[in-house]
Amino acid sequence: MHLDQEDEQILAGEQGETRQKMLELLVALGKVFGAERLVPIKSAQVSGASYKTIGKYGLEWLSSLDAKAVVPAVLNPIGMPRGRWEEMGIDPDFAEKQQAVVAAYERLGIRLDCTCTPYYLYETRYGDHLAWSESSAVSYANSVLGARTNREGGPSALAAALVGKTPCYGLHLDKNRVPQMVIDVHADTAGWGIAEYGALGFHAGKLAGNRIPYFRGIRPEPDQLKAIGAAMAATGAVALYHVEGVTPEAQKIGYDLSGLDTVPVEQAEIASVFSEIPVDAVAVGCPHCSPAELAEIARLLTGKVVTKPLYVFAAQGVIEQNARVVDSIEKSGARVFADTCMVVSPAMEQYRSIMVNSGKALAYVPNMCGGQARIGTIADCIRVATEW
Repeated sequence: MHLDQEDEQILAGEQGETRQKMLELLVALGKVFGAERLVPIKSAQVSGASYKTIGKYGLEWLSSLDAKAVVPAVLNPIGMPRGRWEEMGIDPDFAEKQQAVVAAYERLGIRLDCTCTPYYLYETRYGDHLAWSESSAVSYANSVLGARTNREGGPSALAAALVGKTPCYGLHLDKNRVPQMVIDVHADTAGWGIAEYGALGFHAGKLAGNRIPYFRGIRPEPDQLKAIGAAMAATGAVALYHVEGVTPEAQKIGYDLSGLDTVPVEQAEIASVFSEIPVDAVAVGCPHCSPAELAEIARLLTGKVVTKPLYVFAAQGVIEQNARVVDSIEKSGARVFADTCMVVSPAMEQYRSIMVNSGKALAYVPNMCGGQARIGTIADCIRVATEW
């Protein structure tokens, strides 16, 4: 692997032991995947943020590091809202440990936005090289924005943040971004929203596995694209997908689809993802809500009062920028929380069943929270949360 003069200085320990170890990690990773060089990155997004997932030993490792991020770097959702953890019913012992994790990342220069949707807060452009780790963020960056990132592990994303570079392999290279299968959607999608596209992603992820799919027959908007990608990353290992006439590389590049495996998806297959099981709580915002999603939730809650716990998750910056909308949502008794989500917070483990409008949450809630999950449209979610 080619290293420049600064890289060699870091490896020699001239910028401290932590950066030396971080670059050693990146070089080893690059050699495993045949990278010929490191590439400078515009930003990093670091997972392994919830104490629920990293635990005692992860915290000890973080606390041993001594360096500062050299590129903009944000943190993935943690296990609780930093300012409202008591309101969410978080155990004080967990809260203390989670605060220690946050403090360790802050000391390393990681911005405490604690979100899986950094693209709502920081400009990311077509062709930018990134080191992002959260699966839905990786999918959105690659597919919807046309940026370039592999799905980094928490340590490698942190290493990239502290060094400012990542190994140039995988989805950083043009040759690895071409479609590997075609998914033809045979359904009337005119009235589809986030839940239906999330259900499509839930089903399509199982079909694609780790292949790059090329969709035909759909015209999703950005929030719907977010839902497809998040779900495919959860039920498969899809870090990049293309949609004919919609996503940037599908528009800019005339892909040759001849000879690719073509899989039809029928309306009935999407309908089968939906169920009518009773639920104890409702949670939306997985991935974190956009301003448009918050506005729709507020509209649907106008004049209503919740009768079941209704959790809404969004980035702190998005909440602050849409304060009136958030106030309107909370007048119903619903709660809008920053920093965390239904998947990584231990607060959601108290419920036997949770209704969501996300294919990603539908996939993750059973394993991460120990309860059943039911998907429905946002209108269905609000109806269930407010019915007597």
